[in-house]
Amino acid sequence: MKRNLYVAAAFIVLLGALGIAQSLLSGIALAQNRAAVQAPRFEVDPFWPKPLPNKWLLGSAIGVWVDSQDNVWMVHRANDEGNLDATERGLTTKVAECCAPAPPVVVFDRQGNVVRHWGGPGQGYDWPTSNHGIFVDHTGNVWIGGNGAGDSQVLKFTREGKFLAQYGKPNVRVSGKNEKTGQNQYQANSHDPANFGRVAKIFVDPKANEAYLADGYLNHRVAVLDAASGKLKRYWGAYGAKPDDAPLKPYDPAAPPDKQFRNPVHCADLSKDGLVYVCDRVNNRIQVFKPDGTFVNELIIAKNTRAAGAVWDIAFSHDPQQRFLYVADGQNQRVYVVDRAKMVVLTSFGDGGRYPGQFFGVHSIAVDSQGNVYTTETYEGKRVQKFVNKGLVNITQEHQGTVWPTSTAKK
Repeated sequence: MKRNLYVAAAFIVLLGALGIAQSLLSGIALAQNRAAVQAPRFEVDPFWPKPLPNKWLLGSAIGVWVDSQDNVWMVHRANDEGNLDATERGLTTKVAECCAPAPPVVVFDRQGNVVRHWGGPGQGYDWPTSNHGIFVDHTGNVWIGGNGAGDSQVLKFTREGKFLAQYGKPNVRVSGKNEKTGQNQYQANSHDPANFGRVAKIFVDPKANEAYLADGYLNHRVAVLDAASGKLKRYWGAYGAKPDDAPLKPYDPAAPPDKQFRNPVHCADLSKDGLVYVCDRVNNRIQVFKPDGTFVNELIIAKNTRAAGAVWDIAFSHDPQQRFLYVADGQNQRVYVVDRAKMVVLTSFGDGGRYPGQFFGVHSIAVDSQGNVYTTETYEGKRVQKFVNKGLVNITQEHQGTVWPTSTAKK
């Protein structure tokens, strides 16, 4: 009897040892697999950009793009009501020596110096009530959208700020007035051939000279225009279906994926290999299409995110294959690094906060020719940041947090 008990006890101990060993081996295997994953590593540059001239302040920074000369273009909302308070406008109202809103469009060189600035209401065009997104195309023209209540137009300027064209007219979506507030109410129409519904972002294909519009905050579609004439050529909704403007139930992470885009459709960017990546922000997903609207693939990111959603903007890495996709998430305050071929998240960086390398509403993202990443922040973030590409490394952390510079000072 005792012998049987000893044998049983020994067997249990052996099983336990095997279990521990298996667990350790599994952990080692996971660590090895994790270490085998490579992705770019970034460090924030806390000294970029340089202080703005003229006692200027930025408002909600709502768009960023890097042109072919590595100039960083950004658009912000300093003149919108509520963006800068009375204290921040002291110079403008002549009650103090500081400060004043910077012009809506501000351009920085590689060193962070302001080299150009312009924008705002002018003759011959309707500046958006709430400008949103900026893009510099292959001819040097600058495109700007808007997500204000009546913004159903997009604008095109020269690099110097000279007005070139307006596609669509403002306030065409008015459906009546709110009985309590007296303000206009607006109705989506994702089948309108001439006007838009609060365009979030624009991307121009240099080969076909077509402009892809994330249309957007009121409509539920990707709209493709002839970039020279502004004529609508085609459009589509989620999964390549016809867009539907019927109201959707609140986002539920446990429910099947929605068959339509939610507001806002926040980006529609074209890769070098001819795929269109669409930010369906509140559905926490990137949907991928062929240029004709044929659905290809999708990636869900931070599925349980509610409120403003997890997929705000994207940018492609600068290598010829555009191996990585960078995704700005202004709700969780981070940037994801995605393997574009496999459509899997490799790692992320950033955290909530107001110090360099942290975010408050990281909204837009762009990449320069050196692979450095630039971000802008909306809400109270009100800034543009630069993250220096330090090259490919083995990734050991799912989330890296604040990527502060590594000290190189000699001790």
